[in-house]
Amino acid sequence: MNGSTLKVLVVDDSALMRKALKTMLTADGDVEVVLARNGEDALDVLSREEPDVVTLDVNMPVMDGLTCLSRIMDERPVPVVMVSSITERGAVATLEALELGAVDYVAKPGGTVSLNMSEAAEEIRRKVRRAAAARVRPGSLTSRLRRQREEAFAAGRPSRRVDRRVDRPAAVSSATGGGTGGTGSTDLVLVGSSTGGPALLSALLSQFPADFAAPVLIAQHMPASFTGALANRLDASCALPVQEVTGMVPVLPGHVYVARGDADVVLGRRGDSLVVRSTPAGSAYRWHPSVDRMVASALEHVDPRRTIGVLLTGMGDDGAEQMARLKARGGRTVAESEESAVVWGMPGQLVARDGATRVLHADQIAAQVLTWA
Repeated sequence: MNGSTLKVLVVDDSALMRKALKTMLTADGDVEVVLARNGEDALDVLSREEPDVVTLDVNMPVMDGLTCLSRIMDERPVPVVMVSSITERGAVATLEALELGAVDYVAKPGGTVSLNMSEAAEEIRRKVRRAAAARVRPGSLTSRLRRQREEAFAAGRPSRRVDRRVDRPAAVSSATGGGTGGTGSTDLVLVGSSTGGPALLSALLSQFPADFAAPVLIAQHMPASFTGALANRLDASCALPVQEVTGMVPVLPGHVYVARGDADVVLGRRGDSLVVRSTPAGSAYRWHPSVDRMVASALEHVDPRRTIGVLLTGMGDDGAEQMARLKARGGRTVAESEESAVVWGMPGQLVARDGATRVLHADQIAAQVLTWA
């Protein structure tokens, strides 16, 4: 930032959208906005203006947003917030952008711009300011994680399309006082993440082999319009079957469950087996899907000594309180280190509560989970 002024480069091929975004961002009085009409124009402006944050449209002529983002991350890394449609296609493109290094995203309003923009203004201003404080390093974490994922593919770990569901037990038994049978030393892995999380989730899961036996529950702060696409993308990139939790489903060993956005996910019991279900967002929790609520429900039904908690990058403190309880009751927890986290809020709060068994760089987390499990 230049003194107390935040400089933002707004990139969009629509003159109306550029004007609307500029109006929203400059409403605070301490934001300077420069404009670009496509990716190629943005790279030129970026070199001259040196903005603190870039907001980047996905679909543009001359050079699209994803191509521009790749160039930015390679040539002059700067925090980028994607401005994307909430369609299925837009969600897929947004997730790809997050894996390429974008810090965050906002949904591009549809319909009447004047009405929708007024509703979105607060969120856009908040996410741009949050992005300005995020860590973006040249060729850094995202590149290393991408290499790890590619190496996992080369090693044949994700080759499970025909038989990955064969020989799985019907369901995981409830285990408040003992093991579930057939799941090694771990009955459950709980993962919470927010800003910067999707790329880490992809890299983390891609390192789990097809015979990884513990079920994995994920609460990633994200709206419902994106979590289905996230689950599909994770399913395509790792050896374990991944699904979005939209109702009630049995918890199966070696399966991954992604909480539906704009709701919470909780563990429960049906007979002798564990189930996971999507439930309306709880008013007692600030962020959704709530990591704290997910972990609290797990503590009621699974032996904490056979549970692993992983808290990744994200703003705020969601997950810190309950994962600290998990550790206090004999569970094992990992907090992503400040060195690698895009935003060291959630994992930092876990560390502050003395709730982290290990504090690890992002590219070390999968190995630790595999060692424990």
